[in-house]
Amino acid sequence: MSWQAPQGAITCILGPNGAGKTSIMEMAEGLRRPESGTVRVLGNDPWHADADHRRRVGVMLQDGGLPGSVKPLRLLHHLASLYDETGELSSLVDELGIEEFRHTSLRRLSGGQRQRVALAAALVGQPDVVFLDEPSAGLDPHARLDVWDLVRRTRDRGCCVVVTTHSFEEAERLADRVIIVAAGTVATAGSVTEVSGTASLEDTYFSLTRIPGKTMR
Repeated sequence: MSWQAPQGAITCILGPNGAGKTSIMEMAEGLRRPESGTVRVLGNDPWHADADHRRRVGVMLQDGGLPGSVKPLRLLHHLASLYDETGELSSLVDELGIEEFRHTSLRRLSGGQRQRVALAAALVGQPDVVFLDEPSAGLDPHARLDVWDLVRRTRDRGCCVVVTTHSFEEAERLADRVIIVAAGTVATAGSVTEVSGTASLEDTYFSLTRIPGKTMR
């Protein structure tokens, strides 16, 4: 089954561990070569994409992928220098509360603090498409709300935002479209209402991802 993530919309990908969410993201990011099928991002094959394509795409990896010895602001200023057009870096730093730990190397930050730096790194180049792998994982409730607001504003400026999440609340609050992945395939795709109908998103998810012979709830 094919799926699309429109410009100016937030698409949330849900699925159990091992279902293929991260693999889907890595293929769209150009980090993994598809074994079959076709992947197109901004009209290009991301595996063979050139530098012009890559500067239009922001990526937040599940493990961060950030150099541990660098301090947050030095990293973000370096990344900003690589783009012709950047977002307002100072605004990102303020919104994500990065100033409070600016003098601490990345390896010494908490998981939630690294998440905030990774999100800023993905957004600093004002991308046309951004892939966010579990962007609110490890964040406290206040920081999670701030991240959701930032993700919505990123969408509202016309960016295509693709988010993987395990949180039904996150998907229901953010998603314009939902993709549910099970056993390496797309089980369903559409708006939250189209996907879940009269059921809840949570009930729909468990009915589509249930492992035969095992109780999921």
